[in-house]
Amino acid sequence: MADRIGIIGGSGLYSIRDVETEEVVEPRTPFGSPSGPITLGRLGDTGVAFLPRHGVGHRLMPSEVPFAANIYALKREGVRTIIAVSAVGSMREDLKPRHFVVPDQLYDRTKGIRRHTFFGDGVVGHIGFADPFCGNVRRVLLESAGEAGATTHDGGTYVCIEGPQFSTKAESRAYRAMGVDVIGMTAIPEAKLAREAGICYATLAMVTDYDVWHESEGEVTVEMVMANMRHNVKLARATLHGALERLAAADLSGCSCRGAGAGAMITPEDARDPETLRKLQIVLEE
Repeated sequence: MADRIGIIGGSGLYSIRDVETEEVVEPRTPFGSPSGPITLGRLGDTGVAFLPRHGVGHRLMPSEVPFAANIYALKREGVRTIIAVSAVGSMREDLKPRHFVVPDQLYDRTKGIRRHTFFGDGVVGHIGFADPFCGNVRRVLLESAGEAGATTHDGGTYVCIEGPQFSTKAESRAYRAMGVDVIGMTAIPEAKLAREAGICYATLAMVTDYDVWHESEGEVTVEMVMANMRHNVKLARATLHGALERLAAADLSGCSCRGAGAGAMITPEDARDPETLRKLQIVLEE
C-alpha cells in the first residue's frame, strides 16, 4: 500500500477542499472505533487520509476522542506522516489571535483518563519523546504557512489541558509563569501515540484567543473562538495544500520518528503476551 499523508482536522476544520475522494472508510480497530469516517483521496498525485478529530458534527469532547483508535486506523490505511490541526490559546503577547504557531515542545497537564499508549496488557514499551514533534514535518509546515500568507511562529511549548472548560485566571497565570507559549486540549496523547506508531507528526496550531491571562481582552468565549477560527481555517487550508505537495516530494524514510515503537519493547520476547503482540503488529511495523 502506497503511503498516505494523514490530516487530523481540529476545531473548525472538518474537511479538505479539492481532495478527490476515492473511498470513505469506517474502520474498527483493537482500540475501538475512530472519531469518525476516514476520507481517503488524492490531491493531485498525493495520497491523503482525512479524519475529523472531534467526529462528524463536532460531537466529541477532547477527553472523549479515541486517540489510539484514530492513530491505529490511520496507520492501517498507509499513513506514515500526520499533520494535526489544532485551535489554541496564546500565552504570549506577540502570539496574537489569528497567528499560527508550529510548536516544538509539549507539556502534559491532562489527568490520565485518556489512553496514552498502545503498550500494556503484557507488553511494556518506552519510547523516546524528548522532541515530540517531527522536525521534518515542522519545517514543511513553516514553509507552507509562510507561503500561504499566515503570520507564523517557529517553535514554542504547547501545554495540553484536560478541558473541556477553559482555564481559570489562576491556572492561566501559572502556565504563563512556567514559560509555555500556547494552550490546547488535544495534542496529548495524539503526539505520543503517533510516535509509538512510527509516524512523523507535527501540529499546526491556530491561535484563537489570549486565554484569560490578558486582562484587556476579557474572558474567552465560544463566539470569540469561532470567529477567529473561521478566519484561521482559510489560511490553514492553503497551508495544507502547500504542505501536502512538499511532503509528497520529501523522503522521510530515514526520519528518526519511523520505527520508534518497534525498538521500544522492554518485555523479553518469551514473556510477551501473544494477543497484545497481535494488536501491536500494525502499530509497530515500519
